[in-house]
Amino acid sequence: MAPATLQGAERTGTAPAREDPDPPTPHETPEEWSPTPEELAAVRTTVARLRAAYPSVDAATVEATVEAAYGSFRQAKVRKYVPILAERRSRKALAAGNLPDPVRDGP
Repeated sequence: MAPATLQGAERTGTAPAREDPDPPTPHETPEEWSPTPEELAAVRTTVARLRAAYPSVDAATVEATVEAAYGSFRQAKVRKYVPILAERRSRKALAAGNLPDPVRDGP
């Protein structure tokens, strides 16, 4: 900080206690995290786009791939970019043939 900014400020050496007025959001507690309606809509949109892009791949496999990609970002603190990152990861897996087994891994 510039010295002019500190003029007149008391410097006691201790910072005031910070209170957290808001309870933690679901994204701050990963064990209790659940997707928002917007994220669920993004998953459905991603599945639809990838099913159209990869018609030779079974629908259950596409869904499992997208769910695995979203799951890898489960603890991401910044949620805004998760849909595009998950779609890119899903496309890469589908293109490379690194597909989850929908029977073993679940839908």
